[in-house]
Amino acid sequence: MTDEIRYEYKTVQTVRGTDGMVISRMQKDGWELVDQAQGMLRSTLDFRRPKKPQPWLLIGTAAAVLVVLAVVIGTAAALEDGGEKKDRSDKSTAMASDEPSAAPTPTAAESAATEVITLQNDPEFAALLKADSCDKANLDFATGHAGRTVAFDGSIVNMAPHGTYDTRYDFLLGPGDKGANTGVGPAFTYEDVGISDLKLTGTKIPAAVGAGDTFRFVAKVGKFNADQCLFFLDPVSTETRQP
Repeated sequence: MTDEIRYEYKTVQTVRGTDGMVISRMQKDGWELVDQAQGMLRSTLDFRRPKKPQPWLLIGTAAAVLVVLAVVIGTAAALEDGGEKKDRSDKSTAMASDEPSAAPTPTAAESAATEVITLQNDPEFAALLKADSCDKANLDFATGHAGRTVAFDGSIVNMAPHGTYDTRYDFLLGPGDKGANTGVGPAFTYEDVGISDLKLTGTKIPAAVGAGDTFRFVAKVGKFNADQCLFFLDPVSTETRQP
């Protein structure tokens, strides 16, 4: 008699239009799509895959080894603690007298951190704007530039109310001027923002915004959700422009 197959389950929310890429990536990791539900802006994908058998004997042995190591380390730490207390007391007194009296001059790296990143001054960002929305370049950029400010010409790909709100929205943004037909670049996302949060600027500020509208987006880099292939941004300013 064969053992019953046990599964682990995972639910992923994606922006509509990126479903195929997310499903393909999950299948490469051994996940099987079992259900798919589409909403106005997001799709919900349910996956499962067989659980790997747990090597219980090895786990038990490793746990026993860890207990022994903990006892040894704890004993050694107790013996060393008495000898180090006096040294720490002497060092803390010396360090207090060595504190600098003036603030250091900002370094070149700190000055660069305040610069707004554009495709003209940052080759990595220029390449990102042409990359696939699920590409690893998204995670690399989000990790390396968290909190930095970026600026790019783009358009609203889609927008939908956030939850049950009437005046809060989730925006899907893309580089370029193609709106809902955007086919390249990250799936930039503003989540749970009002129109006032966009901080609209320009010679002619619209009374309303919608899919297809083109802007100069300035935003702070947030996280990249690899499961959803969504690159989260926080709006700084949104300047009207003509495509």
